[in-house]
Amino acid sequence: MDIKISPSILSADFARLSADVDKVSGAEMLHIDVMDGHFVPNISIGTPVVKSLRKASRMFFDVHLMISDPLKYVGPFADCGADLITFHVESGSDPDAVIAAIREKGKIPAISVKPKTPAQAVYPYLDKVGMVLVMTVEPGFGGQSFMADMLPKIKALRQKAEELSLDLDIQVDGGIDLNTAPLVAQAGANVLVAGSSVFGSGDPAAMVEKLREAARAAYGRDR
Repeated sequence: MDIKISPSILSADFARLSADVDKVSGAEMLHIDVMDGHFVPNISIGTPVVKSLRKASRMFFDVHLMISDPLKYVGPFADCGADLITFHVESGSDPDAVIAAIREKGKIPAISVKPKTPAQAVYPYLDKVGMVLVMTVEPGFGGQSFMADMLPKIKALRQKAEELSLDLDIQVDGGIDLNTAPLVAQAGANVLVAGSSVFGSGDPAAMVEKLREAARAAYGRDR
């Protein structure tokens, strides 16, 4: 499968957000974390920022809803420019209803699991979504350390997708850098969210390329 890098704007300079986004325009996606202070213990951005960014960028917007009741917000985020919308299986909304709402808006649905949630929790939805996101840190804050014990979960999801003959993207988010990118790719992840390692580097564009190369060289070796 193709390796895709999705730089997370949570680690960008919000005073220069458009300029920072331009620096990573060579990435396949742009990861936009939406936090409500309820589902996760932090508050980030909402639809006004996404709408403004949409006017300034043609990148594929990978919007990650770390919020309670995502069904209520599918419409607003789809309308303001999201291309793919990820919601959490633990969020409280009925997953089938959220997936249907995202598809009705013409967007790609994706589902996510927190570290303590087993991979099996999303098995019933694998044939209904375009991507599964495995959190490799506890959601809510950027800059956390990678949780290596999530690697078996990634591997299990890739194996299940292959059993079902699904062309499924598996995304990882949390602590991804040049050391951990090969590990998650070996396990079967092909979409890598990277925040601090990209925007904290001296050359974000070059780091996107390096992460892609590191993941591409390692993809699937662990299976």
